[in-house]
Amino acid sequence: MATFKIPEQVSTIVSLLPDDPGIYQFFNKEGTIIYVGKAKNLKKRVSSYFNKEHHDSGKTEILVRHISDIRYMVVETEEDALLLENSLIKKHQPKYNVLLKDDKTFPWIIIRKERFPRIYYTRKLVRDGSAYFGPYTNMKMVYAIIELVNGIFKLRNCNLVLSEENISKGKFRVCLEYHIGNCLGPCEGFQREDEYNESIRQIREVLKGNIQSVISYLEELMMRHAQALEFEKAHGIKERIALLEQYRSKSVVVSPTVHNVDVFTIVDRDKSAFVNFLHISNGSIIQTHTAELKKKLSESAEELLSIAISDIRIRYASQSKEIITNIEPQEEIPGVAYSIPKIGDKKHLVSLSVKNLMYYIREQELKHDKLDPSHRVDRLMNQMMKDLRLTEQPRHIECFDNSNFQGSFPVGAMSVFRDGRAAKSEYRHFNIKTVTGPDDFASMEEVLTRRYSRLLEEGGSLPQLIIVDGGKGQLGAAVKALDALGIYGKTAVIGIAKKLEEIYFPGDSVPVYLDKKGETLRIIQQLRDEVHRFGITHHRNRRSKQFTGSELATIKGIGETTAMDLLRHFKSVKKVREAEMEELIKVVGNAKAKLVFDHYHSEE
Repeated sequence: MATFKIPEQVSTIVSLLPDDPGIYQFFNKEGTIIYVGKAKNLKKRVSSYFNKEHHDSGKTEILVRHISDIRYMVVETEEDALLLENSLIKKHQPKYNVLLKDDKTFPWIIIRKERFPRIYYTRKLVRDGSAYFGPYTNMKMVYAIIELVNGIFKLRNCNLVLSEENISKGKFRVCLEYHIGNCLGPCEGFQREDEYNESIRQIREVLKGNIQSVISYLEELMMRHAQALEFEKAHGIKERIALLEQYRSKSVVVSPTVHNVDVFTIVDRDKSAFVNFLHISNGSIIQTHTAELKKKLSESAEELLSIAISDIRIRYASQSKEIITNIEPQEEIPGVAYSIPKIGDKKHLVSLSVKNLMYYIREQELKHDKLDPSHRVDRLMNQMMKDLRLTEQPRHIECFDNSNFQGSFPVGAMSVFRDGRAAKSEYRHFNIKTVTGPDDFASMEEVLTRRYSRLLEEGGSLPQLIIVDGGKGQLGAAVKALDALGIYGKTAVIGIAKKLEEIYFPGDSVPVYLDKKGETLRIIQQLRDEVHRFGITHHRNRRSKQFTGSELATIKGIGETTAMDLLRHFKSVKKVREAEMEELIKVVGNAKAKLVFDHYHSEE
């Protein structure tokens, strides 16, 4: 591996991978899939191929040497990644998966289509009208679920044909399962069909993931056993509840109810649109593709989606008669039905497709940022301008905060960002002069008045955005100061409240909540954290100097300036106290040296 140079495109993709579960596909220079893998953490797993030596008979090293491109798909859980990996391997049969991977078929839970349906597991899907749930990656979980539903609902496990005619003729006799309480005897008519079907309905809800009603029922049953001092039974039900609560009934990426369907989703941006395609066959995702469409004119998202659907379906030779999307395409395709699902498995697939689109867009943006740093700044400024309702890019931002200690030593601070980065040389701090006591609003007004009156006197340029650390009160004080200076409206001003990261705008009592993961809020938080750090540091230094120099300043005839001169030279009050007269004279002269020396030695 030491002599092998990783292609730049591959290296860039690896550096931009997310820390999420998913599958990855390696392609050779001909564009053929040569390997499909799953990962709990895509970034760590894929990076491991390129970061360490391989000692498995050279197979992995040979694989890595043939990688020319990497594509990935993000899913919700590691189990989903395992299932998706399995379906893609079956579809594409990648060369190196044959060498390195074990193909397998996962189990399903089936509710048989018959009178008095049975429930059991199978590894084969047969389209006979039965309901299939799964697949499952853990056989132990399958056994536990079947045991759970049978234990709660007392279903039959025999393979008798329980037709109405056979039961009425008395062809069957209840077996041992009935006598030990595991079955309610539908074979002899001891349990009505409607009662049995109600149990099946509840079991369907459990297998779909709607298990809260069953948990409530079990909790009530557990309490009844506990009150009857049947603690062993109560503990057994408690274990069932715990199993149900951790139970995940079905996979997002595989569903037997979705067959031969195309999924197309689109996310529209200013200059481009991004489209994701998934093809579902026999309940599994077997093809994925993401494309970027550059806008030539002012094409709508609906128009672009129609173009993408036509192109991608031809490329992948799709004959699906159903297309599910997140918006309605502009043009119809004869014989093909469109739908925009709101709930269920199809809605999960649309959500998964959009999620992967967002990751792809982020990856493309980060690629552009690496190649052209100015692209990142311009993109960030445009995003902030949009999120904060600004009329121009906030290239220059100033943020203000106040600090005091029980009303004493009040100070203000200002942090500055230019082009989205800290400009620390422009940070400023302010000792509050006109405010007594802990009045944050008046302190904020003083700081902004001093800052911008001086800026106007010096002919400096105003920032495009002013941020005050605080809610409506601090924002109101800032607006008052700017209005008095005649610059309110010439620059934007907002407030950020710490508790819920609420953004306040002047004249609007309802706060705005920005995307918690968005870059706009991240920049604002960095500004706020920087001004807080800078202000607290200055505040501590001021308190420290005040407290340290207070003893010297209490000497009659010694002012604060002389006290600080002594501290700077001797480094501590103790050394001033121990100093000889000659040393003191060198620092502060004869008269003041005598005052200090006499103060400390008059009692000796």
